[in-house]
Amino acid sequence: MRDQVPQTFVNPASGAREHWRSVVLFGRNVASYKFALAKSLLEMSTRLSDFVTLEDLAVPFSRNICEHLLLVDRQGTFERSRFLDACRFFNAGRISDDELRDATKLLGFNNVIDAFHVVGSGDVPTRFFIDERNSGGIRLTESFFQIAESFGQDLIQEAESRWRLVEESWESRASGQQVVVLYDAPRELLVPALQGKRRSITEVRPALNGYQKGHCFYCFRPISLSGRVQNEVPDIDHFFPHVLMSRGIPVNLDSPWNLVLSCTHCNRGSAGKFASLPHDRYLERIFRRNEYLISSNHPLRETLIEMTGADSQSRQKFLRNLDALAVQLVNTKTRWRAKDESDPLF
Repeated sequence: MRDQVPQTFVNPASGAREHWRSVVLFGRNVASYKFALAKSLLEMSTRLSDFVTLEDLAVPFSRNICEHLLLVDRQGTFERSRFLDACRFFNAGRISDDELRDATKLLGFNNVIDAFHVVGSGDVPTRFFIDERNSGGIRLTESFFQIAESFGQDLIQEAESRWRLVEESWESRASGQQVVVLYDAPRELLVPALQGKRRSITEVRPALNGYQKGHCFYCFRPISLSGRVQNEVPDIDHFFPHVLMSRGIPVNLDSPWNLVLSCTHCNRGSAGKFASLPHDRYLERIFRRNEYLISSNHPLRETLIEMTGADSQSRQKFLRNLDALAVQLVNTKTRWRAKDESDPLF
């Protein structure tokens, strides 16, 4: 099911960071409120107090919603919303900051606080806040502050990226279209392949980072979107090397299913992959990573299914057949693998 976290992504031993990611990456969404709440909490994580009043929370929460309404007016699967209408009135200059804050306190948090920790049929094991609305707000937990301090900027970018993907899906479905997502290599962006649409959806790195659990695809070294890990921002690597398209492979390798995030050591270091064909031991890993994307409710799901197969068996066969053809085209028995690899994370 789309709203069920894959067992290989989260298990009983998974930590708070992966539990947070499961909320953002795999939670079922009928509106964008969960993304707005996730971003707002992370943006407020430097507060001295662990208690956040609804009045204080309303400011970044409504700001995030208003900013996205300017990009895509469709912010849910429903036709109307009193809260979203208030945000639209604010964007149009019809109501003031104070009126928007009051509307957000009254209408914006009715369901999202109750539903935030719910993924699939139950709550994630880690609580990131305690509902104390009877006292006027919520109380942030130690687990929240720990992930926010260590990974906050990356998690903000990941939430923003999934939000952009999901709202693109809502808007396209409302207009009776299906989005196919393409990779714009020069700008490192994901873009919709729809006639007349020129805007980008999101950057590639934050769109993929969470599904790789913030680690290099090949060696599992930690990577960071903000460069906090050894000041290194990951490279975007073509799993099947891009050069194969010049050798007649009948598949567009500039596609999200073939893109992974790699540390610079693996991608272009002294023993790096460069344009080499990866070892076949990585086929199962790219399959699992792609299944994570398919389990998430956004256009990458539809894109990967259209390009690689309608069911998991077909998608595994697609990768095996493509790998066999790549070996023929490269005409070499030498295949690259990471020199130093930590314990697999997926």
